[in-house]
Amino acid sequence: MENTDPALLPSIIFTTAAQLVDCVDKKLLVVLRDGRKLIGILRSFDQYANLVLQDTIERIIVESMYSDIQRGVYIVRGENVVLVGEIEPEKEDSIPLKEVSLDEIYAARQDEINHRRQRELTKNSKLMDIGFSIDTQQEDMY
Repeated sequence: MENTDPALLPSIIFTTAAQLVDCVDKKLLVVLRDGRKLIGILRSFDQYANLVLQDTIERIIVESMYSDIQRGVYIVRGENVVLVGEIEPEKEDSIPLKEVSLDEIYAARQDEINHRRQRELTKNSKLMDIGFSIDTQQEDMY
């Protein structure tokens, strides 16, 4: 028997991969578990949220700067996807970031990584001084 109560949502609303139907042939931002940001047109997906993106660029963002790397057709494994968001065409050109060359963005990213590493070492040293055990293994164990 079909439920006709308008207050109840159909069960397809609650399946993650089914939400991607409306995003096919639209420009999306996909954030991966390793922090990479991909922008491309969604052409296909499956029940595991594996994605096929066309005209893909990888955007590297450091502080208020960014740079793009052309990637073309890109297949993304669904388990690596953290976030998928549609990009509004009207707002796409008004990015409040400065576009720089790849060399500049790589240097800025390396500086950021070194700064973060130094901060982490300082924090761990202080924690060890007061008796905490530090787990230095940086692994994604989900």
